[in-house]
Amino acid sequence: MASLSTQMNLIVEKTKNLIQMCEALQEENDLLKLELQSVQAAFDTSSDKISQLEEKIKAMAVAKSLEEADLDKSAIDEKILDTKQKINDFVREIDRCINLLK
Repeated sequence: MASLSTQMNLIVEKTKNLIQMCEALQEENDLLKLELQSVQAAFDTSSDKISQLEEKIKAMAVAKSLEEADLDKSAIDEKILDTKQKINDFVREIDRCINLLK
């Protein structure tokens, strides 16, 4: 009978140890879940920040292209004015030549 009692006590002790280990693992699991939530929130915040920065980059690229277009436009305007001036000079020269022929 002592042997059976000893075995029962051993089983009870092992069961208590298993319950303690289970409780410890449950606590660790709960802490890991909280940590995961924290990391997920940080990840979501970082993702939002990345999206905002990408939008700013796109806006800056558009602004830069518009600025370059304005610069190109002013260069084109200068070329147009220069061409008009040359045409006017040619017309004056032709008029002068026509007057000389008369």
